[in-house]
Amino acid sequence: MQKIIGIGNCLVDVLAPIESDEALATLGLPKGSMQLIGEGQLEAVQRYISAIPHSRTTGGSSANTIKALAHLGIQTGFIGKIGQDEPGTFFRSQQQATGIHSALITEPTGATGTAYTFISPDGQRTFATYLGVASTLRDTDFSTAQFSGYDLLYIEGYLVQNHPMIEQAMRLAKAQGLQVCLDLASYNIVEADRDFFRHLLTNYVDIVFANEEESHAFTGLEPQAALRALGELCPIAIVKLGAQGATVMAHGESHACPAELVDHVKDTTAAGDYFAAGFLYGLLHQRPFSECLQIGSRLSGEVIQVVGTTLSEQQWNHLRSTL
Repeated sequence: MQKIIGIGNCLVDVLAPIESDEALATLGLPKGSMQLIGEGQLEAVQRYISAIPHSRTTGGSSANTIKALAHLGIQTGFIGKIGQDEPGTFFRSQQQATGIHSALITEPTGATGTAYTFISPDGQRTFATYLGVASTLRDTDFSTAQFSGYDLLYIEGYLVQNHPMIEQAMRLAKAQGLQVCLDLASYNIVEADRDFFRHLLTNYVDIVFANEEESHAFTGLEPQAALRALGELCPIAIVKLGAQGATVMAHGESHACPAELVDHVKDTTAAGDYFAAGFLYGLLHQRPFSECLQIGSRLSGEVIQVVGTTLSEQQWNHLRSTL
């Protein structure tokens, strides 16, 4: 069986449904975005969160994808950085309980990162992310041995702001014969670093995931044209279209599938992360690309019906028996 290792921000997700989007304006958070926050804004967010109902789970884009793959029976590993604190212990224990080989680095000073997730009434999520020690992951934290025995590296675009680190990870993975998969992460991240994303896609990336906004931010094109442009840069390109489904350009051929029909969208947190897990599950099992899209849509459809990123064991049992 093929093995996947992920690299990403180790975050504890604090999930807070909000009654209206006025809260986002008050906190200076554009709806649907991921905003990195510092100490000053962190205090305001914490004050607001503490006054409303909220819950906690593990998060981080790449970590969510790896968690879903582990639940599906794929052998997985994960590299990231946590603090020597209770949230860090929580993050590590949750990964280990899922069967992930956690190659986590503990930073003795500083706090584990936290993603405050505001869930709008329509299910859209807005992140205020305090990276903490996750932001101190460096190129010197990687070694060839960490990638030995794996077949694919999955890495989130949120790390792209540290150019030497993300490029070193991809370079070491390619040297070990791994395929490299990159998720573009967020439209504002892409807009801020478009040229470097192009460099990575041209030189290292075998599989790229983007949603409609991210593909437009990168190419300036509408979805189908953006898909073709991405497909010219790397062998497999996927553009997710939300309620309109998803498309893939694989080795010059395109396929599409509709979104999974659901009765009610509770929370779109990790929808893209779970889609990536489903698509890669199909790919690792050598399913046709059209079926890979369908499996991705199936997982995405499951997670948007719960608040947060955690499916029940009953749900996972059903998924494993029917995929």
